[in-house]
Amino acid sequence: MKRFTTILIPFAAAIVTLLLLFLTIPKAESRIRVSRDESQNYKQSVHLVAVGDSLTEGVGDETKRGGYVPLVADSLQQNYELSSVEKDNYGVSGERSDQILKRVKKDSDLRNSLASADLITMTVGGNDLFQAFQKNLTAKNAKQFDRPIKKYGEYVEDILTEMRELNPKAPIYVVGIYNPYYLNFPDIKAMQTVVDNWNKETESITKKNSNSFFVPVNDLLYKGIATEKSSETTETTDSSSSEVRNNVLYDEDNFHPNNLGYQLMATAIREKIVDTKDLWLLKENN
Repeated sequence: MKRFTTILIPFAAAIVTLLLLFLTIPKAESRIRVSRDESQNYKQSVHLVAVGDSLTEGVGDETKRGGYVPLVADSLQQNYELSSVEKDNYGVSGERSDQILKRVKKDSDLRNSLASADLITMTVGGNDLFQAFQKNLTAKNAKQFDRPIKKYGEYVEDILTEMRELNPKAPIYVVGIYNPYYLNFPDIKAMQTVVDNWNKETESITKKNSNSFFVPVNDLLYKGIATEKSSETTETTDSSSSEVRNNVLYDEDNFHPNNLGYQLMATAIREKIVDTKDLWLLKENN
């Protein structure tokens, strides 16, 4: 019992911290270079619609431009020599999958944008996970999160179905979630397992839906990036405590990505979009 209590206390502390910090995401620039193939019947302009939570809204983006969305759009415009990339950002901080589904069904502006989109991106799941932690503060293992994961999956399935009814052809890129507390609570394996299981559910659903793709970002963000001065992290100490900081997360909350984190995120999304360019870049009569 003492051993279990010792394990449970830091897990509960991590979840309490999660309750205080949860919300959004900022920006990025890709190093990948692609070129326009003039032999192809490519479009001159494309329409990008971004849907989701705070990660799409761009909370924490110090440039105030809207997180990963302008980074992806600017990169595609430059590298494919497009005359323009029209971008609509429908990210709302704090929204869960059921709330995103409601907007996709009810918001006429969003529905019109989705219907005319050439490509669609979505961030979803972080707030669902946050709610699940709230309701399972005394969880003993990751399996206690199986039911909320299944319920979340049903909402995501409905979102993709609704989007596909509005737009039969545009590829949809669904971004995974990440564990911002790994460096502070590396011994709590259950937390990472829950994040992994959440992402597996999202990936499974996208695979079952036509022209839908999962974009994993956890491995890019949860450990930070190693530098010459420190391996992975910055550690700050005072007389009584030591805090490990992830160098790709926003300093204000140590939870959302900072500009470097958004760059990593945008690059991952862009890579998947480039790999599937014939689905959104080719004119329909080709």
